[in-house]
Amino acid sequence: MLLCGQQLAVHRIDRDDDLIARLIPLEAQFWHYVEADTPPPGDGSESADRALRCLYPKDSGGTVDFTDNRQLSTVFADLVAVRSDIAARQQAEAQLKQVIQSAMGDASRALFETGEVSFKRSKDGTTTDLDRLRADHPDLAQQYAIPKTGSRRFLIYP
Repeated sequence: MLLCGQQLAVHRIDRDDDLIARLIPLEAQFWHYVEADTPPPGDGSESADRALRCLYPKDSGGTVDFTDNRQLSTVFADLVAVRSDIAARQQAEAQLKQVIQSAMGDASRALFETGEVSFKRSKDGTTTDLDRLRADHPDLAQQYAIPKTGSRRFLIYP
């Protein structure tokens, strides 16, 4: 393989029959979706999220009623439950983290039997007060404004 037109690199890839055996049914499933012209179901990956945003970039403003669809209503209930569980776990994580931070005091590192943590201050930085810039120099702020396309947000209202 030629890398960036500069350097030749040769890589040997050994045959992995176990991997091939796992890939064959996945390829067949993929090809079935292609032949049926059906999008595959979401798998929770970042690429599936990007694909859905590309497939459906705009919203029509309409509403679809799934109240009679037991399967999707169950999926929604599961989503609400998972989000609740995530929030509870994030609260527990924050509490445990704060116990360790409090015990560390001014120390920047702590060692444990199973690992370590660091609690360091990041470098100071600067930022631009865009609201004040827009108020004091609206023409200049407009001159350097970069349009940003909006994206669809997925909000939950249990």
